[in-house]
Formats: sequence, structure tokens, C-alpha cells
Amino acid sequence: MSDPTTRSFVLPHFYLPHPARLNPNVEHARAHSTHWARHMGMLDARGADGTPVWDEPALARMDYALMCGYTHPDCDAPMLDLITEWYVWVFFFDDHFLESFKYSRDLDGARAYLDRLGAFMPAEGPPPQDAQNPAEAGLADLWARTTPSMSTAWRRRFSTSTHNLLVESMWELQNIDAGRIANPIEYIQMRRRVGGAPWSANLVEVVNHELPARLARRRPLRVLADTFSDAVHLRNDLFSYQREVEEEGENSNAVLIFEKFLNCATQRSAELVNDLLTSRLQQFENTALTEVPALLTGALPQEVAAVTAYVQGLQDWQAGGHEWHARSSRYMNHEAQTATWSLPTGAGGLGSAAAQLFSGSGTRVRTRQFAHALFAPVGHLPLPDFHMPYPVRTSGHLAGARRHNLEWSRRAGMFGPAAGIPGIWDESGFTGMDLAHCAAMIHPDASPEQLDLSSDWLSWGTYGDDYFPVVFGNTRNLAGARACHERLGLFMPLGGTTTPEPLDPLERGLADLWRRTTGPMPTSARERLRRAVRAMTAGWIWELANQVQHRVPDPVDYVEMRRRTFGSDLTIALSRFTHAEVVPEQLFGHRVLRELDTAAQDYACFLNDVFSYQKEIEFEGEVHNLVFVLEQFLRTDRLTAVGLVNDLMTARMRQFTLIADHDLPALVTELDLGPEVAAALHRHADHLKNWMSGILEWHRRASRYTEDELRSRRAVPGFAAAR
Repeated sequence: MSDPTTRSFVLPHFYLPHPARLNPNVEHARAHSTHWARHMGMLDARGADGTPVWDEPALARMDYALMCGYTHPDCDAPMLDLITEWYVWVFFFDDHFLESFKYSRDLDGARAYLDRLGAFMPAEGPPPQDAQNPAEAGLADLWARTTPSMSTAWRRRFSTSTHNLLVESMWELQNIDAGRIANPIEYIQMRRRVGGAPWSANLVEVVNHELPARLARRRPLRVLADTFSDAVHLRNDLFSYQREVEEEGENSNAVLIFEKFLNCATQRSAELVNDLLTSRLQQFENTALTEVPALLTGALPQEVAAVTAYVQGLQDWQAGGHEWHARSSRYMNHEAQTATWSLPTGAGGLGSAAAQLFSGSGTRVRTRQFAHALFAPVGHLPLPDFHMPYPVRTSGHLAGARRHNLEWSRRAGMFGPAAGIPGIWDESGFTGMDLAHCAAMIHPDASPEQLDLSSDWLSWGTYGDDYFPVVFGNTRNLAGARACHERLGLFMPLGGTTTPEPLDPLERGLADLWRRTTGPMPTSARERLRRAVRAMTAGWIWELANQVQHRVPDPVDYVEMRRRTFGSDLTIALSRFTHAEVVPEQLFGHRVLRELDTAAQDYACFLNDVFSYQKEIEFEGEVHNLVFVLEQFLRTDRLTAVGLVNDLMTARMRQFTLIADHDLPALVTELDLGPEVAAALHRHADHLKNWMSGILEWHRRASRYTEDELRSRRAVPGFAAAR
């Protein structure tokens, strides 16, 4: 255990909303897992310098059986043995990888080691029998014992989680080698892949019930898994800071990330990490209580039972994981409070544990989310000096696109009454927005027809973004918004299905855009585009749901949903179509391309939040704006918050540049991609450069966010009534 007298910070007061309970089969799991680790050769393994990775006393001190006994309190002895051995294996892998490759910076050896491990997780059939080290032997044994009772869909999910956990260790190793500390958004995203909590969530299904395949990737269950993962990782970072950062030279730790990004003291950073941990736990609760019941409407009884058991299993894991961290010799845990509930009530019982729901970070974070005034007169927000390394280029077909876009929007009915509102848009305001100019900078090399199509998609998406809050938000009509979302899906057929007669400008515009866009598309591209459009419209419903609750969103959930509400996925889907025949679809799931896309998306989304701050906060009573979200979360002023938003934009832009200039060429070389694929990937990166620079320039020129335009819109009778 780390010496408490040399701690870098005092552990904060944790939000512990669920009881920690202990499985009665822990002693059996201790004995069984120790024997298993010895049999697999883990107690004889040595690192690159010959130092033993583990010995039996070290394994006993870490006590993974106790961890699994707390995180899975209700399973029987054979299942607890199996789960404990999975955790013995994963922690052995982490320490063996550290000793063998991280200290020596042996990148080539690390890649070879990870490539071999991947072969021991086949989606079909048995794993190989030629294990060459304890990590391979353990994985082969566990895979063979676990997968026969699970579906192919689960095996694929678990294989992906395990693969990410193994392969993304290279990201940590490369950052250590380069002396690079990740930005906060990159860290949260990558920590899910390298930290192992999604993998733990998959094992919760083994212990309880497997999730229905048709529901497993729906937003509520995805958010449960993500919030679970983030909370597990942030808690681990607080307990392991001293060991990882000060003793092992790691730089993948949230306390260090916040400390460097915010330029604050370690204690302050630890407290902010704990607040984010609390916010993620409360997001889990909010999702379980408000989104999961809607998801299960009409579900089969066995599906309801499986999802209910999954939620309970994740709650048990959170409580038990904290309890183990507070007890294990692996971590800095001096004076860490525990979450064990027992009867009768008393100092360590039900009364004191329940009191934690209403004290410390739990109350502090919850108050920030709900105690805010709408329509506050915030005034004009001074614009920061944005970091933009890419030039603006403009299509020569802009004049024609402007004429076409105005006429198209008029034909769609966007300047007339809609859903009882006299006019959500008018032609004067539309002309000032000049969405065709935005399209001309985003797609400077487009043909006239392509530029017209791009301009019309921007008009449709922007109109929808205005339509939903005016038509459904002011009346808190979530049912109407969901019905609109479902009807819009009817206008995006994948085959030759007949579409219904459009009833409003949104349906009329989408029907025309779908016909013009998807004519030459293969089915896979149509499916991708349809998912992107539906993700955007579902994101608008998510915004309305927060408004109904008078709730400022959790910062992480906001960043991830902002990409959807802004239409970023739609933009990427349209961009990919130009090289869908060349680049294998699975390649876009690679870390390099995923981080390239999300870094660009975040830059554009955040700059929109800066420009639209007064429009949204003062004139529309919105809460979905990163400047405002950070104001509330950090309890700071708007100028400090906009400075932090600009810092995040700068960090994401620099990450994008690093990936485009270094990681993307390295990926081409590493995977031996042909020249045609390489050229398509570089075109994709160039498109994102145009997208970011064009969106920034459009915001600087468009009238949509100027105070004069906002005040003139407020004077429109229909708009004022709707607001």
C-alpha cells in the first residue's frame, strides 16, 4: 500500500448511491484462482529485465477474489471462480505488458504480442492450442470455458471489448514514448477502449442475463454501459494516481489530464475528476429511470428481465468496485470511505450510507444540473481567437447554389406556417443565413448539382433544428416529437418502398433529398445515411427530454450527443459515400479514423456553441450549449467557460492535425493499404479540413447569431408566441 504520508492529494468524498454486498464464496474463489494462476504460469512470468511480474504473496495482497466477490455478490461458486479468473487474467496482462514493453518502449514487440493474443478470441470455433506465454494460455482457457453458453452476438461484442482493451494499449505506449498527454475528450473516449470497463459490462451479462441483441446498441443501454465505464475508470484513476503517475511514469490518468489541461493543483484536479465521476453516476441513474422504461415498452418479459438484471448488475459492480479499491493493496486508499450497507442502521449501516445520497459531491453536482434560470440576459459573448490552421476555399458555383437553395426551401414550405406556427423561418432571415455559402466552403470542389444538394441538406437540417424546439419544445410534447421522428423514417426507404404523402416542410424536404441523394448509392451506404439522419432527429428528442426535466446535461453526454444534434454524423456519412467503394467499412472503426472524425466534429460543434451562446441562452431558453454546460458544471462565469471551450477546440484541432499528418500515414504503412485506399483516406481528411474552416468562416459571416437579427426575430408575433 502506498505511504499515506507522501500522498499527492487527499481522496475526495465519493458519491456512493448503491450498497456494496459481499458474495459468500470468496474464499473458494481465492483458492481456485490462485491455483489457476499458478497453472497458467502467471506466478513464474518475468518482465523484459528479468523481474518477476507477480508472485503468490503479491497476488494474495491484490485479492481479485475479494473484488469479484464485491462486484458480483449473488452468483454461485463456479461462476465466481470463472469471473475471478477473468480478472486475474486481465490484471496480469496489464502488468505483464507494462513490465515487458512499456518500460522498455518496445513498440514492435508490443504489436507482435498483441496480434497473437487476438487470435485466442475466435467468434466461431475453439481458440488455438499453441499458447506461448501465460497471457495466451489464460485467455485460451477462459474463452473456451465462457463462450459456449453465450450467443454469437455476445461473443462478437466481448471479442471487440477484449480486442480494444489489448490493442489500444498501444495508444498509451505511444503517448508515453512521445511524452504526450491526451486532451480530456480524447482521454474519456480512449479510456473506454483501453480501460476495460466495457469488458466488465460484458461479463455482467455472463453472470446475470445476456442482453437482447436487438436492444444492446440502443441509446439507453449504450449510455448505461458508457456511464458505467467512465465511472469505473475515473474512480480507478483517483485511487491509482500515485502508483501510475508517480511510481510507474504513466500519463494516462484523468487526474493528470485535468491537472495539465486546466493548469491547476493536483488536489483541485482530483476534486473535479470526482465531480465528473459523480455526474456520470447520476447520468446512469437518469437513463435507467427515464430512458430504459421507454425502451422496454412492448418488450417481451424475458427481455425486460434481462435488462433489469443488467442494470442491477452494473450497480452492484460500481458499489463493489469502490469497496475493493478502498481495501486493495494495489491503490492509494488511506481513509477512503466505504459503501457497505448493513442493518441495523448506524455508523457503517443503512442510515450513514443513505445519507451519502444527500451530501458531498452528489448534492453539489445535482444542484448544478437543476438550479438554473432560463432566458437569462447574458448579452453578447466576446469571441476568442480561434485556432484554425486550414485555409478557406470557396466553390465557384456559389451564386447558382444561392438561387437554387432559396427556391428549393420555398418549394418545401419552409417560409410558411407549420404545425400552427405562423412562420418558423422567413425569406429575409434565410437570405442572411446564407447556407449555400456554408456549403460552398465545405465542398469547394463540388459540381453544381452536388453543391445544390449539399446546400439543401444544410437547409433541411437547420430548419429541423429550429422546428423541433418551437413546435414540440415549448409545449413539452415529447410524444409528438417521437411521432415526428418515426414518420421521418418512412421517407428514407432502403428499397423500392412507397413513401407516404408529406404533411409538412420537414417531410417534404427529406423526401426530395433522399430521392436525389440515394439514387446511385449501394444499400450499405443508404443504411449508413439513414442511421445518421435518424441519429440527428433522435438527438433533437434528447434535447427536448432534458428541457422537460429542466436539466443541464452531463458534460460527457453533452459532447457525445452534440455530434448528433449538430448533424456531424450526417456530414461524415455523406462524405464517406464518395469513397465507399474504395475504403473497407470496418476501417472507419479504427482508432485513427474514429479520432480523426470526432476531433473534427467537436471543433465544429463547439465553435457553433460559442457563436450561438446569446441566441440559445438569452433568446431561446436553451441549456444545450457547451459554454453553459461548463458554466454550470464548474460553477464559473461565462468568460472563463468560453476560454475553456476554446482551449478544448484548440486541443481537438491539434489532435486532428497530429492524426492527419502522422497517424494516418502511419496507419497506411502499418496495414499496407494500397495507393487507392490511401488516397481516399487523405481525401477524407482534406474534406474534414474544408468542413471545419468553412463552418468557422460561415459563422463569422452569417447573420443568424448577431444581436440585431435575434432582436428582430423576437419581434415576429409567431416567433414570440412560440417561444
